[in-house]
Amino acid sequence: MFPAAVEAWAEFGGLAFDLSGPGRQLARTPFLIDPMCGLHQPRTLFDLGRALGTQLAPLGEEAYGQALLAVDQEGRVYSLDHTGEWFLGHGIDQALSTLVLGTAPGRLRTAEAYD
Repeated sequence: MFPAAVEAWAEFGGLAFDLSGPGRQLARTPFLIDPMCGLHQPRTLFDLGRALGTQLAPLGEEAYGQALLAVDQEGRVYSLDHTGEWFLGHGIDQALSTLVLGTAPGRLRTAEAYD
C-alpha cells in the first residue's frame, strides 16, 4: 500500500453517505468509504493502474456496489462502473464534493489529462 491510500482510509474510512435525488448535474447516489469493498477487484485495479502509469487501491463503492471507488498514489480518486472509468477529483476532498453535490465526473482517458 502507499501513503495516499492509507491517509484516505484513516481519515474517511467507514463514512457512509445515503444520498439520493437530483444533484447539480446528475442524480446523487449513496456511497461508502471502505477499502474492503474493493478487495475482490485486484485485477481490475491493477489493469487500470497500469494503463494510467500508477498504482490503485480500493477506496469504497457507490450505489451499493454498482461502482468501485479507487485512489491512486498521488491521491487522485476514480470511480469504475459498467459504463467506464471516471475521474472524481485530484484528492479525496474534491472527490467527496463531486459525489455529494452530484457534479458530473470526467470520463477517464489518460493519466496525463488529470495531472
